[in-house]
Amino acid sequence: MTPELKNDRFLNALLRQPVDQTPVWMMRQAGRYLPEYRATRKIAGDFLSLCKNAEFACEVTVQPL
Repeated sequence: MTPELKNDRFLNALLRQPVDQTPVWMMRQAGRYLPEYRATRKIAGDFLSLCKNAEFACEVTVQPL
């Protein structure tokens, strides 16, 4: 017997069932060990702030893996 999930929004969206909000899947940035990425992340403060700032997000996207 599998216990019910407290937050099954992501699974419901995968099954194309109605959801109250669109779920977002966040994955870590490959190459996060590189000095360039670490410097940008330090300026941004944290991972979510880095993702929410278009300038930072563009910068780390074009960095090497």
